[in-house]
Amino acid sequence: MAAPEQIKGKISKVLIHPNSLTMFRVMAVPLLIVLLLFDNRITAALAAFVFSVAAITDYLDGYIARRYELVSNLGKILDPLADKMLVSTAFIMLIPLERVPAWIVCVIIGRELAITGFRNIISDHGDDASASMLGKYKTGFQIAAIIPLLIHFTYFRIDFHMVGSLLLWIALVFTVWSGVDYIVRFRKYIEY
Repeated sequence: MAAPEQIKGKISKVLIHPNSLTMFRVMAVPLLIVLLLFDNRITAALAAFVFSVAAITDYLDGYIARRYELVSNLGKILDPLADKMLVSTAFIMLIPLERVPAWIVCVIIGRELAITGFRNIISDHGDDASASMLGKYKTGFQIAAIIPLLIHFTYFRIDFHMVGSLLLWIALVFTVWSGVDYIVRFRKYIEY
């Protein structure tokens, strides 16, 4: 980790600090909720736009933090929390709109909670608990499913709900697969 003087110098080279991008994702959550309370074409498009921009910041904050060596303990904690808040909120808000089955959302959020807890145990033992490629695919397909599910309506003869539903099933497979893989890889930390 860089010294405070080095960090100040590096921050001046960056337009925006990675933790600011993470906080944007946190602040996008209530806006997403409000937009999804009003189900129409305009709010659906706005919700998809807000979610998409917030999802892009997930990539950007990690890239900036690594590129300019601005990785911080706050960022390590806040980044995955912001991601889970954003994705979980979108999925939960889509349930009453009947765009996603509640049981799928339960499986996805349940997996996130279980693996987050498991990661804490792994970290306490000093092992690397970073996401695997399966976990990255899981996240990618979840985001890819949420965006068309938020759009929902048909535009340019594309049934966005159908596209989102198909991607949701793929995301579900990767969600379960990556969760099982994580437990199998770190099963030595499971105490009976």
